[in-house]
Order: sequence, then structure tokens, then C-alpha cells
Amino acid sequence: MPQPKISVTEILFYHLQRQPLEQVLPELLEKCVERRWRVVVRVGSEARRDALDAHLWTYRDDSFLPHGTVKDGRPDAQPIWVTADADNPNDATVLFLADGAEAADTSAYQRVVQIFDGSDPDAVDRARAAWAEAKAAGHDATYWQQAESGRWERKA
Repeated sequence: MPQPKISVTEILFYHLQRQPLEQVLPELLEKCVERRWRVVVRVGSEARRDALDAHLWTYRDDSFLPHGTVKDGRPDAQPIWVTADADNPNDATVLFLADGAEAADTSAYQRVVQIFDGSDPDAVDRARAAWAEAKAAGHDATYWQQAESGRWERKA
């Protein structure tokens, strides 16, 4: 059953400084699955989509993170959909943006999580611009950095 379309209420910015996306993303996705949230992970290219798809099956021996891509089909059966396209075929309420992926329309999502690489000046500039846009639009935007301990700390 499709979920009703709603406006974005929360935009979270995750600033990668200590760990790469491949370490951080699975942990964040596990939390979404625990909460029974449906997720779209949008990345900047099909090659990156395929690499993340493979990684999510093997990132840890003792875990199972159910997900799919266009190659798997049946998006309605996938709690996590990994894509390089601007689609939401699994009626997700959470959107992850990584590797420069953007979203022109986020109205279908309750949360948008923008993950950016702090060692990439262009990614930082894009995140700053997205932060300013989110604040100007009146969205609840939060900024997170990883502490020495590895835990995420809210900085703004």
C-alpha cells in the first residue's frame, strides 16, 4: 500500500571525516531496518550503485541487510532500494543521498540524510549550499560529525 506523500520534516547532514561511506552507511541502514523504515539510497552513478549493492551483502559476516536494485526487480519487496536514479519505487520515507547525488523533489520523504565526504572540497561546498537551502525553506536541518569515539555527535 503506497504511503501518503508528505513534505520533508527533517534533513540530516552527516559529515564523513573518520570513516568512509562503506563503513558508515550499513550502520545507519541497520537502524532504519530496525525501525521498519523503508529507504532509498541514491548515489551518483550506476557503477557506485553496483559497488554499494555488493558491499551491503558482504560488509560484515554476521549481518543481513535486505536491499535491492533495479537489477533485482520487485522494488515493492525491498525495504532498502539502492539507485542512481531519481526514483522511489519502494515507497520509502527515508532518502539517503551520497557521492554527489541530489534530489530535486523530496516531498515523498519524512527524512533526507545527506552524507558527504569532508575530504572533498566540492562535496563540502555542495553540503553547505544544501544546508542553506534547507534552512531557508524552513526544514528541520541537523548537522552531525563523528567523534573520536566513533559515535555521531550533533553539532548544529
